[in-house]
Amino acid sequence: MIIFGIDPGLAIVGWGVIEYKNSRFRTLAHGAIQTPAHTPIETRLTQIHEELSALLTMYHPDAVAVEELFFTNNITTGIAVAEARGVILLTAAEKGVKIYEYTPMQVKQSVVGYGKATKAQVMHMVAAILSLQNAPKLDDTCDALAIAICHAHTGGSRLKEFYNLK
Repeated sequence: MIIFGIDPGLAIVGWGVIEYKNSRFRTLAHGAIQTPAHTPIETRLTQIHEELSALLTMYHPDAVAVEELFFTNNITTGIAVAEARGVILLTAAEKGVKIYEYTPMQVKQSVVGYGKATKAQVMHMVAAILSLQNAPKLDDTCDALAIAICHAHTGGSRLKEFYNLK
């Protein structure tokens, strides 16, 4: 199964593509869509849509795993990220890819074994699970890979649904 993990954002959308087969992981690619600051939001959202659409066409994932929004302090930033997340969900839906959503706590629990793990712990475990020499430099990219790993680990019943198993 090819899983495309996404850490939503407006300035940076982290993404990672993994293959999960026979309980083994293989990293196919990872990176980030970066939109320039001080650019109209509609231009930034269009860029996210176009680049993500091209990536989904390139990798043909079986599932897209997206982190749910979590923000507490800055509502203005939260709204912009929510708009970007809407574009991300729409883009995946346009490509006909099934979408799964996970909270940050679910991702940490799945990857590290502790729902309140630190960023450093998540980065270390992502590198270990995917046999990477180093975790990706951008936190957003590492988070996207963690989200994909989370789907592979916790999607048991969801994977059965994908393969129409009972």
